[in-house]
Amino acid sequence: MDIKTATSLRRLRLVSAPEAVSFLILLLCSVLKRTTDFNAVPVMGAIHGVLFVLYVIFWADAWNRAKWPLGTAALYFVLSVLPTGGFFAERRLRREAEDAVIAARARREGVLNA
Repeated sequence: MDIKTATSLRRLRLVSAPEAVSFLILLLCSVLKRTTDFNAVPVMGAIHGVLFVLYVIFWADAWNRAKWPLGTAALYFVLSVLPTGGFFAERRLRREAEDAVIAARARREGVLNA
């Protein structure tokens, strides 16, 4: 894995958890708006919107650079629209990055011909 691919995966991983948190807070604010006089939906909606747009941009870049199959790319996109999906995406992306580092070290040391 080259440095640009690793960077794009890292960016996607770093934005996925905050996007998931903002989604959950937005849902909570929506409930509070309907049940109380508290209305933070416009603010949280804007924050979540920015994070979601960043996620989609970073997702498209990671898909392009990592050459994911359509199923993997679709999975990461579906995880972005589920309330807790960003946490699962972050976990999978972290595991994928760790596996890539292990494989690169093994290739460098001549242990593996991968």
